[in-house]
Amino acid sequence: MPVERAQIDLQEAINAISDVVQNRPRPIRSIDQIYMKAGDMVMQAELVAYWANGKKLAFIGDGDAISVCVAHLKERGILPYGPSQITVFDFDERQVHSIKSFAERKHIRLLNAELYNARDPFPMTNRFERFYTNPPWGQSNDGESVHIFMERGMEACGHGGQGMIVIADDEELEWPKRVLYTTQKRASELGYFVSRMQPLMHSYHLDDDALLRSCNLFVEALPGNRQPAESREVDKERLTNFYGRDQNLRMRYIRSSRPLTFEAADEDDWKPEFYEDTE
Repeated sequence: MPVERAQIDLQEAINAISDVVQNRPRPIRSIDQIYMKAGDMVMQAELVAYWANGKKLAFIGDGDAISVCVAHLKERGILPYGPSQITVFDFDERQVHSIKSFAERKHIRLLNAELYNARDPFPMTNRFERFYTNPPWGQSNDGESVHIFMERGMEACGHGGQGMIVIADDEELEWPKRVLYTTQKRASELGYFVSRMQPLMHSYHLDDDALLRSCNLFVEALPGNRQPAESREVDKERLTNFYGRDQNLRMRYIRSSRPLTFEAADEDDWKPEFYEDTE
């Protein structure tokens, strides 16, 4: 039986989200880490919790820490619903450490994180029922970076279930429309249809285009959709302009080079670990 949407205590929710923001490492803009604004995080976390209620949920990347928001709001009793299990797959070791540390401090058993790069074969196929991703938005590669993250989410769900994809949305710019088109086309090729879309939902701390927003694109597998035999490494030619023009996917992991602090993400905080075939 479906649960009813909750009327949440907004003050309690904002205070809980501020705990998450304080725990989150600072973004690295050169690899397209751009964080959602706090008010939108509250609304997004409630939406994700309701959409994935009682389900096993995989996050394919999660710089915004929406996974932590969802788990924290549920654990605090601010939301009466939420996923039964959340696992985050992210290539930023700082993010993985911060999620695990927060879950341990707050005694949140349903939340976990794994170090993973979307170029590599997915390690936990067919273990989840929902996936969520807010990937690099694909301005310079016709959405290919979005497609790769989406495909890993589909593998996490055994090419069944449902996904929520957060991507750029703008009424004037051409490239977000093209990325939305190619993403819907790719989803259709893989046996998924777009069940709904929520346009212009989120704002970001984005210096070079402060007005750019994003949408929620919901996809759902066709009944009986068939899973490919195995997860494979992404072909190298799909990695061009992954993070923007002339920003190919070369880095396998962001390694944390000192204990996690929350003041800044400077060059002393982290160091890159590259794929051997891209150096």
